[in-house]
Amino acid sequence: MDIKASRSGLASMISKWRTTLGPKPDVREEFGLADDHTDSDVVAGDSYWDEWGPDPLLDGFEIRAYQMVSRAHLPEEGPGHLLATLIRQHPPRHERAVLYIHGWNEYFFQRHVADFFEQLGYDFYAVDLHRYGRSLQEGELFGYMEDIEDYYEELDACVDLIRQDHSKLVIYGHSTGGLLSALFACDRPKTFVGVLLNAPWIDMQGSALFRAMTAPIVRGLAVASPTMVLPTVENDVYGRSLHTLYHGEWDYDLGLKRVDSQPLRPGWVRAVVNGHDRVGAGLRIDCPVLVVTSARSSDAREWTEEAMSTDMALDVDRIASRVHLLGWHVTLVRLQGALHDVSLSREDVRERYFDEIRRWDLAYLRGPRTQEKASQDGETA
Repeated sequence: MDIKASRSGLASMISKWRTTLGPKPDVREEFGLADDHTDSDVVAGDSYWDEWGPDPLLDGFEIRAYQMVSRAHLPEEGPGHLLATLIRQHPPRHERAVLYIHGWNEYFFQRHVADFFEQLGYDFYAVDLHRYGRSLQEGELFGYMEDIEDYYEELDACVDLIRQDHSKLVIYGHSTGGLLSALFACDRPKTFVGVLLNAPWIDMQGSALFRAMTAPIVRGLAVASPTMVLPTVENDVYGRSLHTLYHGEWDYDLGLKRVDSQPLRPGWVRAVVNGHDRVGAGLRIDCPVLVVTSARSSDAREWTEEAMSTDMALDVDRIASRVHLLGWHVTLVRLQGALHDVSLSREDVRERYFDEIRRWDLAYLRGPRTQEKASQDGETA
């Protein structure tokens, strides 16, 4: 498969979709927004929502782009502005909703996860953050950020839009998206009824020496050259455990979720490390939190069958050692045989994962006083 051609073809397809369904340039220029926008479509400054339209990647799903006109590209990216993309399975049906946030080298493609939440009684939404997936535009530095809060504008916009139709909202994040979800939930009290974290990247993996050296090195590099590409050792073992072209059962766009990894840059790593520091200092998430990880990690550089039953990306013991710092009401589950993205594990493991979510949802999210009780526990701790 020609991955570059795949990515180029996808970008072209999404561009044509936006041209067909998006706002008219001349109208936007004259009035600041398209003529089919209402006042509620304008969220912050010049930012606005496009209309819902068909998802070019998942049949039956819909997408809606959030145009952040005041968030200009970096000079090396060329002209233009950032955008994020909200994905939904269908128009609102339920009182409850869940908002999913992907991780690094990711975009939303997990249809079976949306189906699970639908069966659980939740409308499912996902966001492809700016510079990722459906939101990635030609010339952009993949996934680049300089602060976790760079994503807060689009997340605030997504939450506000979803809460127009739903009274109860769960935020659900994976890996780097789990770190973002935890920090955002902490900074937006009384917004969510629950926080679900699938292998959240809340601490740096590696030896104690590596962790001690990482922060000062990347912070120095981020000041001098934040967007330079860091030298890294490529490892495609995790990617090969997932995709149908190799050893996995999942078919997704290899231009948007590579088998190895995307280039890492000092500015991005610094933002992650700063997020880890915030977790280390302790968060105050005011609603029940469920953290699910694999029971074991592996750092193999060559293919091994362990890749089909362990976390190949993060140190799950480091994650487990920090979960108590997230909030007042935290549940930790470690599943034997799980992959880094637990939802992409083999069928028997992901069924256990879904069972744990059902149990947590029934025990802690269905009661009318759950969020109030979690907040009160924190006040008296």
